[in-house]
Amino acid sequence: MKDKERQKYASIMNEIKRRVKVINSFLSGERNAMYNAVNIELVCLQIRKVLELIALSSLVVNQKIFLKKVNNLQKMWNAKYILSDIEKLNPDFYPCPIDEQPSEIAGGVNKLVDVTEGYLTKDDFIFVYDKCGKILHAENPLGNGIDYKYYEKNIPIWMQKIRRLLNSHKITLLNDKNMYLVHMQENGKEGATVYVFEPLGKAPSKA
Repeated sequence: MKDKERQKYASIMNEIKRRVKVINSFLSGERNAMYNAVNIELVCLQIRKVLELIALSSLVVNQKIFLKKVNNLQKMWNAKYILSDIEKLNPDFYPCPIDEQPSEIAGGVNKLVDVTEGYLTKDDFIFVYDKCGKILHAENPLGNGIDYKYYEKNIPIWMQKIRRLLNSHKITLLNDKNMYLVHMQENGKEGATVYVFEPLGKAPSKA
């Protein structure tokens, strides 16, 4: 991955952070649209935007293989379809959430341990994306109505899973031996950071 692509990936992560901040302001009551149904709908719109940004970030770092196979990129607006198409080309494209644990060796680097639960999986992604899309349309007066209580209960769970996915994660590129580690935030730094770990014990670089 070139520096320009890493910087673009970091900028998308920063856009996600800004939208998450907006979501949190509504969930905490700091911001209010004066009508609870609208509050929930606004939050769902932002969650859907966040998921689209996650999909687009995968597109950015896999663009070389993707652009060779896809000719109608302008028509790709649905995030779950983007994920499906990228997965066909690179099965390991999806962000892999990790925990960083202290090394058992004095002076050694932290151990990177894959997170196995509590994060937004690809199946969760599609489910939440669809759920948030359904609430953005006017309620059918002849239907069962929108269960806003369901969204109030589940939105915090979805947000926790998104944070768990992205807080510290690694990304894998096809035909690239490097490992890319992403921190959404670090002490003393506001923006996201992308580290590159090269093979053969080379020191990591960052963007």
